[in-house]
Amino acid sequence: MHEELIRSLSVREVPYAYRLLRQPNRVTEPALVLGGALQGMFGWPQMEEELGPVTDVVTADLPGMGSAGPLPPGPSMEVLCAAILDVIDDLGASRINLFGFSYGAGIAFSCAQRFPERIARLVLGGVPADVGDVQVHAWQRAAEHLSHGDTAAFATRAAEGLLCLDERRYVTRRKLAFRYVRRAMLQAALHSPHAVDSLRRALTDRPDFAGGLPGIPTLVFSGEHDTVTTPARQRAFAATLADSRFLTIPDTDHWVVLERPQEVAELTARFFTDRPLETAPALARVAREGRAEGDPACV
Repeated sequence: MHEELIRSLSVREVPYAYRLLRQPNRVTEPALVLGGALQGMFGWPQMEEELGPVTDVVTADLPGMGSAGPLPPGPSMEVLCAAILDVIDDLGASRINLFGFSYGAGIAFSCAQRFPERIARLVLGGVPADVGDVQVHAWQRAAEHLSHGDTAAFATRAAEGLLCLDERRYVTRRKLAFRYVRRAMLQAALHSPHAVDSLRRALTDRPDFAGGLPGIPTLVFSGEHDTVTTPARQRAFAATLADSRFLTIPDTDHWVVLERPQEVAELTARFFTDRPLETAPALARVAREGRAEGDPACV
């Protein structure tokens, strides 16, 4: 039985909180899991199941997200990284493992650039390294619906902007992922007083992904049909990192963490414990069920 703690902190007078599932016999550094702009601390059951047996699992409502207070005016990345550094200090950890997905990948990468000595290993998925104008305009339209109080239209538009809806491309669990994302966006819109601002910042206040990274072991993964940032662009980003590898997961899009949740969690747990990815059962499952490309960098 894991001990569950929720700790309240503040950074620059903004209240926020993190959730800790403590593993008394952990074999690697604590793992902090960061998600998208409107995701909170309770949305990662698969990660908890896979990481829980080997380490402490930490999730958070960072400033501007979930139950936390709104971000102050101005650039947000410094505030978010300062909040994560305070979490690391509050844990009493010299270093952590850091997982970031989508908007959370940008935050995680920024943290690794700012304080690399506190990051043991890094996993980045759905990296928004090069978001095109089509995607930005789709999200801007979604934000306009939200600012006018039309939460249903916002949720639909937001989900459409994050998922591959081209029926010519096979995406496993596409309908399930769409329903989940739409429902999550609707709940965020209904219950988060600063959802509009959080969405705007996710679109406009992105980190510079061209800056490279010191030698932190890093795994970058992308869905085969990611329409937010193409796998090719994410592979190019991974190539700028000194100690990295890249995986494409077949038959998935940007929301690979919903469409292949067990596989993503299993690969992350292996990477954080320095076990070889090549022998992961997740790869065998995906190879059987999907259409792997034969590229050794692809699952």
